[in-house]
Amino acid sequence: MKLTSRARFSTVCLHAGQDPDPATGAIITPIYQTSTYVQEALGRHKGFEYARTQNPTRMALERNLAAIEGGRAAFAFASGMAAIGAIATLLQAGDHVVVSDNTYGGTFRLFDKVLRRYQLSFTYVDTSSLDDVERAFTKTTRMLFVETPTNPVMRLTDLRAAADLAHSHDVRLVVDNTFASPYVQRPIELGADIVTHSTTKYLNGHSDSVGGIAIAQRDDDIEWLKFVQNAEGAILSPFDSWLVLRGTKTLPLRMQQHNANGLALAQFLCAHAKVKHVYYPGLPSHPQHELAKRQMRGFGGMLAFELGSLEAARRLLNAVKLHALAESLGGVETLISHPATMTHASVPAERRQALGITDGLVRISAGIEDIEDLKEDLGQALDAV
Repeated sequence: MKLTSRARFSTVCLHAGQDPDPATGAIITPIYQTSTYVQEALGRHKGFEYARTQNPTRMALERNLAAIEGGRAAFAFASGMAAIGAIATLLQAGDHVVVSDNTYGGTFRLFDKVLRRYQLSFTYVDTSSLDDVERAFTKTTRMLFVETPTNPVMRLTDLRAAADLAHSHDVRLVVDNTFASPYVQRPIELGADIVTHSTTKYLNGHSDSVGGIAIAQRDDDIEWLKFVQNAEGAILSPFDSWLVLRGTKTLPLRMQQHNANGLALAQFLCAHAKVKHVYYPGLPSHPQHELAKRQMRGFGGMLAFELGSLEAARRLLNAVKLHALAESLGGVETLISHPATMTHASVPAERRQALGITDGLVRISAGIEDIEDLKEDLGQALDAV
């Protein structure tokens, strides 16, 4: 469907990259479950030759997500980590990367255990402090890789200032926007060169697909990511592409409820005597609350809270009934997890402690259930602590 340049966010989510099927008029993009395409004659085809290289369902998703994030092109991969791995191929041996110290455990594992074998080096700093970021830059720094808010202690990076700093040193700014979603946060509008997501999370939103996306702005990055997507072949399947396209149609509605429930749960936990601290950028007590108000639209559905000990966390996690004890985030159902033994188990224990990922820390991905039911469930579980 033709969108005007003034089309607003909800309309873009619904329509960008998607046209009625030319064969039938179907309003929903079909699942083109094929491995190859018949050519009309030698050297003449309809723009599709082999499904690793091109697939109409994946192409519709890529166009949709590029428009949603405000980027020029997008490339869909089999997982969020596959997308980050493809972005890392922009680097060459000897290059240096500055990374948010509280980065996702899988990202740390890829950088520290795999990519360092190929003569890449990484420095992990608190990217909420741009002075620390600048001190970490070297002559070989080529990329600043930022997560904001961080997982799970919810520190923020000032993206506009980070982009200005990176570009003044001829460094790309790459932003993992998974935790916020493009509804809440717009990294490209704030100067980012590349934005990545695990589409598994808010973009899909229904806990039934695994995938990743890289959205780029620069011509050279677009050309290279297109080449690498085909060369390495870690593509998103047609069915998973279709599932994420279904998810983006309701992204604005879901994020409004995630925002509302996240804030309400954070406020509820703040008032509870057994909770020692709550990490949520929507609380006035958050040290970067003013930045969150400037940089985000709402404060998201992710929060974490400190109970003081592994035993207290275990008692709560074993007592919840409506909150599902599971890894991942961003689905319509509320998930609860223990970062130290689940999402961040690959991070060394001493590093977890330094980041605030203690044995007593619990993380919640607030879903879209009735908030009173969620508060009642947390309340009865806290009674067991």
